[in-house]
Amino acid sequence: MLRPVILTLEMIKIQHTLFALPFAFLAAFTSAGAMPAGWTIFWIVVAMTGARSAAMAFNRLVDAPIDAKNPRTAGRALPAGLVSRGFVIVFTIVSAALLLFAAWQLNPLAFALAPLALLIILGYSFTKRFTSLSHIFLGLALAVAPIGAAVAVEARIDPRMWFLAGAVLTWTAGFDILYSLQDLKFDRSEGLYSIPSRIGASNALVVSRVLHAATVGLLAAFGLAYGFGPLYWTGLAAGIGLLLWQHSIVAPEDLSRLDAAFFTANGVLAIVLFVFGACDILIRAGGAG
Repeated sequence: MLRPVILTLEMIKIQHTLFALPFAFLAAFTSAGAMPAGWTIFWIVVAMTGARSAAMAFNRLVDAPIDAKNPRTAGRALPAGLVSRGFVIVFTIVSAALLLFAAWQLNPLAFALAPLALLIILGYSFTKRFTSLSHIFLGLALAVAPIGAAVAVEARIDPRMWFLAGAVLTWTAGFDILYSLQDLKFDRSEGLYSIPSRIGASNALVVSRVLHAATVGLLAAFGLAYGFGPLYWTGLAAGIGLLLWQHSIVAPEDLSRLDAAFFTANGVLAIVLFVFGACDILIRAGGAG
C-alpha cells in the first residue's frame, strides 16, 4: 500500500515544497512581528503541503499524455505505468481536502479564500496549452503562499505583503523559464507554449534576468515597507549573489548545470531570505520587548 504513495510523492517532488515554504514562513513572521503561534505554523505547513501536493499531482494527471512523449519525462511514474490514474486522482482530492481543512483550522478568511487558491494552483496546469506566459501563472501559483500565510496570521491582507508576493511571482517565473530551456525543441514540436519556444533560448535568458531584477526590486520594497534592519538586507545581498550565480552557469549552448541553477540556487535562496528575515524580526521584537 505504501509503494504507490512513495512513487507519487517522488513523482510530484514533495521536497520542492521547500521553494515556497520559506516565503510563507517569512510572511507569517512579518505579519506577526515575532514568532507566530505554534499551531498557526503547524497549519500553515499542512496547508502548504496539501496545496502543493494537489497542484503537482493534478499537473502530472493533466500532462501525462505529454510526459509520455517527452524523453525527459517519459520515465515519470504515471506515464511509465508505475501508478494508476485512479490513485493519483484520489491523492489529488485528498491533498486538496487537506488544504481546505487546514484553512478551516486557521480562520474564516483563510477558509473563504482557500477555494480561490485551489483554482489558481490547479489552473496553472492548462496554461502551457494556450499562452507563453505560463511561467507567470506558475509564479502566481507560488505567490499564493505568502499571501495565504499572512492571512493565516492576521486574518487580513496587508497591502505591503503584495511586494513579497510579487517577488515570489517574478522569481518563480524567472527560474521556470530557465528550466523550460531543456524542453524548447519538444515544446515547439508539440505546439506547446513557453517563452523559450516562442522567442528562443538567448532571448528567454534575457527575460529571465529581467524578471529576477524585478524580484530584487520587489524584495527591497518589501524590506523598506516593513522597516527591516541590517540582517534582512544581508540576506537579500546573499540572495542577489545566488541569482547572479544561477544566471552565470546557464547558457543556451550549455544546460549541463541547469539542475544546480534550478534546485540548489533557488532552494538555498529561499531559505537564506527566510532565516535572515526571521532573525531580523525576532531581534527587533526582543528589543521592543
